[in-house]
Amino acid sequence: MILKRLFTVAITLAGILIAAAQPKEKLLLTKQEAESLFLHQNLELLASRLEISQAEAQLLQSKFWPNPTFSISDVNLWKNSTVEEQPPIINEWGKTTQFSLEIEQIIQTAGKRRKNLALKNLTVKEKEYEFEIVLRQLKLDLRNTLTKLQFQNAIQILYKEQIVSTDKLIQAYQSQLKQGNISQAEYIRLKAAAMLFKKELTEATKEYESASANLKTLLGLSSNYDIEITESLEIPKTKVSEIEIENLTHQANESLPEILLAKNFGLQADKQLAIEKADCVPDLAFSVSYDRAGNIMQNFVGVGLSFDLPVFNRNKGAIKEAQLEIEKQAFEYENKIIQNSNDIQEAFNHYKQSLELYTSIEPDYEATLDLLISSYHQNFINKNVSLISYLDFVDAYLENKTLILETQKDLIDNFELLKFTTGKEL
Repeated sequence: MILKRLFTVAITLAGILIAAAQPKEKLLLTKQEAESLFLHQNLELLASRLEISQAEAQLLQSKFWPNPTFSISDVNLWKNSTVEEQPPIINEWGKTTQFSLEIEQIIQTAGKRRKNLALKNLTVKEKEYEFEIVLRQLKLDLRNTLTKLQFQNAIQILYKEQIVSTDKLIQAYQSQLKQGNISQAEYIRLKAAAMLFKKELTEATKEYESASANLKTLLGLSSNYDIEITESLEIPKTKVSEIEIENLTHQANESLPEILLAKNFGLQADKQLAIEKADCVPDLAFSVSYDRAGNIMQNFVGVGLSFDLPVFNRNKGAIKEAQLEIEKQAFEYENKIIQNSNDIQEAFNHYKQSLELYTSIEPDYEATLDLLISSYHQNFINKNVSLISYLDFVDAYLENKTLILETQKDLIDNFELLKFTTGKEL
């Protein structure tokens, strides 16, 4: 037994080691390709889509009538001296056998079946709206993740370039230090700057890997893939005005799945009230029975009808609850309208602020920074600027480049949020 367990553990470990040894497959994707892959492979989306099919199956099930009930009773397994012989059932068997047969069918009254079908139809629509909500939220997560990947990739490139330049300077300074041309303090200051750049690169790499893992989950891919987005950050070309926001808000309050779902819950509450009122009317149970040798006739066939008498329970509590649910859902619907309008306005304000900040940056500002850092680097090599001045400008350069990238990312994220709240691709 122990050997068997050890063998199993060894096989498992071997499988893990083999999987770990396999090189990751590089997957180059555009944002559009990633979104297409997401629509086909996201597991949460696929699971949510199955809930619609489940609701449709429940609708199909509710269309069937209740099955009839068949019963056999009053069968005697013995006889006594008072028995009266009857005609045989099969050959000579059954002369002293008594039994009863009955078949019963429930008939729903007051349109209960039709009303339940209407409620089930609304349940199917509910699942469809919930699927659209899941799709919208996951799509927003996907787009934000793609933007984060692009942003962190740009940050990594920025610091990698600076690390390469600084490492070359460190090598040159090391030679100068040995010759006694520079002080130990200057050399250490340059080494400290390089360590700081590497720390920032490590943080950016962690953020990139976190976003990459989230992207693979969204795309339904295993950890064996190494995803790279081939596009850089791209500023949205569409600009949205205050007037357009008013129209978009009006349209969103009529078409967003969150709003339609809240409206659907109100319709379901109406149908539930109709069902509860219908439950006041008792269902009918029709029956046909056959009795052998148990009555004044040898072979008696009779019909029957049964139903509950609504004397004590007239379903008043359930009706009151359903009426209150209608009022509750009306409040929920109005609240959803107000909340959505406020969300759209907030998203628009954030978009407008980030757009104003981005447009305040001069078009050639980034190119000027790149030219200046090259100039400072060359002047430092030529000893035209001091180490402190050079490192101060490098810090300012990195800070400004990061600020530009953050401004671009914020504008893209806020534009995506505006599209999400309005339900339009804009």
